[in-house]
Amino acid sequence: MSDYLVRAIGYNGQVRAYAIQSTETVEEARRRQDSWATASAALGRTLTVSAMMGAMLKGEDKLTAKIEGNGPVGAIIADANAKGEVRGYLKNPHVDFDLNSQGKLDVAQAVGTDGTLSIVKDLGMKDHFTG
Repeated sequence: MSDYLVRAIGYNGQVRAYAIQSTETVEEARRRQDSWATASAALGRTLTVSAMMGAMLKGEDKLTAKIEGNGPVGAIIADANAKGEVRGYLKNPHVDFDLNSQGKLDVAQAVGTDGTLSIVKDLGMKDHFTG
């Protein structure tokens, strides 16, 4: 794959910046789940941010991001680790809407505007950290 993640650190480690190109990863997830455009965008955003957060981990640590909104796409779950590996799932991949007023895919309508975002970090200890 030609996807990549770039990490920059400055000011003696006080500032970090991340940028990611994840087009092929998102396309592979879309293909495997036969997801429609708006659902693919929601899954892709979750996979991308999970990969970026995974890049902040060390060693064998891993995390799970779970978005549970009140929209028709249902729950979106993504796992990532420090090695750059990521995988994801959405409950209803067959969600698509007309473009929103800005001419963009209406991910907010698909996911919903009320719900929760949970991040679970597995640091290899007895208990996981959830936030």
